[in-house]
Amino acid sequence: MKKLCFSLSFILLICICCFAQKPQPVSGDLVIFHAGSLSVPMKDIAAAFKKLHPEVNILMESAGSVESARKITELNKPCDIMASADYKVIDNMLIPKFADWNIKFVSNEMCIVYSEKSRYAGQINDKNWFDILLKKDVAFGRADPNTDPCGYRSLMTLQLAEKYYRKPGLAKMVTDKDQNYMRPKEVDLLAVLESQSVDYIFLYKSVAIQHNLKYLVLPSEINLKDPKLTDLYNTAIVPINGKEPGQKVMMKGEPMIYGITMLNNAPNKPAALAFLKFLLSKEQGIRILENDGQPSVIPQQNPNYDKIPAELRPFIKKQQ
Repeated sequence: MKKLCFSLSFILLICICCFAQKPQPVSGDLVIFHAGSLSVPMKDIAAAFKKLHPEVNILMESAGSVESARKITELNKPCDIMASADYKVIDNMLIPKFADWNIKFVSNEMCIVYSEKSRYAGQINDKNWFDILLKKDVAFGRADPNTDPCGYRSLMTLQLAEKYYRKPGLAKMVTDKDQNYMRPKEVDLLAVLESQSVDYIFLYKSVAIQHNLKYLVLPSEINLKDPKLTDLYNTAIVPINGKEPGQKVMMKGEPMIYGITMLNNAPNKPAALAFLKFLLSKEQGIRILENDGQPSVIPQQNPNYDKIPAELRPFIKKQQ
C-alpha cells in the first residue's frame, strides 16, 4: 500500500511539474514596433515563439526608434511592445505616460561598413578611414539623427573621432561633405550600399554580421561600445528634434544599450508578457540575439523594478 501511495504521489508530482513547465496558452494579434537593426533577430525570435504559441499572430513594424516612439505618442497607433536601439528613447518619449518601465537587454557598436567593390576597400583602416570618406570620388551614407539612434550615434562617433585623432573640425567636414544618402533608419542604407550608390555606411556591427558585409572595427574610444569609457562618450552631444515643433533634445553619448517595454495600453498584454519572457530568456531569445552579433547586458539595475511584472523581474536588478 505504501509503495502504491508513493507511486501515485510520484506520478502526481511529475504531472504538476510538466504542467508548470508547459507554456500557458496565449492567442490573438501581437503588435511589435522595433528598431531596424533588430529586424533579423526579431524575425527569428518570432518564428521560434510561434512554435510554442501558434495561436499568436505577430505583427512587426520596423523603423527608426525615434520614429517608432512617435507612432505611439503622436499617431496613437496601437502597439503592445516597443524595442528601441537606444533605451533612452523609451525613457524620454514613452515613460511615464505611455509605459511604466524599460528593460535594457542587448548592446552593439558603431562600425564603418563597406563591400569588396567599395573604392579604396583594400586601403581603409582604423587610422585613415576619415581621410578616405573625405575623398572626392567616395560617397557614404548614414541614418537620419532625427528618426534613428544610429543617425545620432554616427555623429557622436565623428565628434569623438575629432578628439581621438586630434583632428579639429573633422566632424563638420565629414557631415558637410555628403548629405545625399541620409536614410530614415540604418537598415535602409543597405540598399544604397548594395547598389554601389555609396562606398561606405555608418552602421551597427550586428547588422554587418547579419548581412555578411565587410566592416571596419573602430577604436573603443569612438565606437560607443565600452562601458568603461562612459565619461568620454558623454562628451559627445547631438541635438535632435523634440516632441514640439522647433524643440530640440540633446542626446548625450553613452555605451550602446537597447531597451524594450510593454505599453500601458497594450491591446494584448498576456501575449506581450509571454513574448517578452521568451525574448529575454538566455536559452531562447537572447541566444538568437547573441548569434546575430548583439551581446546580452542582462541583468541591469532598473529604477522601475517595482513596476515591472513579476515574471520579468529575473531579467533585471533592483536599483541600489
